[in-house]
Amino acid sequence: TPASRLAFGTMQFGGRAGAAQSRAMFEACVEAGITHFDTAHVYTEGASETLLGEFVQDRRDDLIIATKAGYTGGASAANILSSAETSRQRMNLETLDVLYLHRFDDATDLSESFEAFATLKARNHIRHIGLSNFAAWQVVKAAGVAKDFDLGVAVIQPMYSLVKRQAEVEILPMAADLGILVAPYSPLGGGLLTGKYAS
Repeated sequence: TPASRLAFGTMQFGGRAGAAQSRAMFEACVEAGITHFDTAHVYTEGASETLLGEFVQDRRDDLIIATKAGYTGGASAANILSSAETSRQRMNLETLDVLYLHRFDDATDLSESFEAFATLKARNHIRHIGLSNFAAWQVVKAAGVAKDFDLGVAVIQPMYSLVKRQAEVEILPMAADLGILVAPYSPLGGGLLTGKYAS
């Protein structure tokens, strides 16, 4: 499945957006041609993953589903493996298209994290590995470790918008050089760029 140019983040599914509102947003996205949906283990205490899982079942093969592990509890192998399994169960999915490490954990050796990713890949529980909220040097370090396990970093997720352009300094050039896809989050600056706060 090719990724759509835009991805839709489901951080509010099961939170500020109830089940009906969430489904309406999901259906609107699909009608607009969006195939890439992003959630995380920690979003709305699991409700985001659960709802997204319900919505995708009848068109699973047409969509790219990304989730994240390790925002809480660190990047240990045990935490990544249990988080991925919980996400698979919540969404009722055999395979997660992308599993991001949600943030850098300086208390855990990246080799341990990527050994867990290798295990998940071998089980066909994940297709691609991503990194979210990583500095450029952290991505390069992780990409080097990934090679030791015959893995790669497919995609990164920095914050990036017209009001938060720091990614342009090192992250975007690094990604272009290493051939890593970029799926930025908060492209509307948390709503600031929609104009809704103008008044």
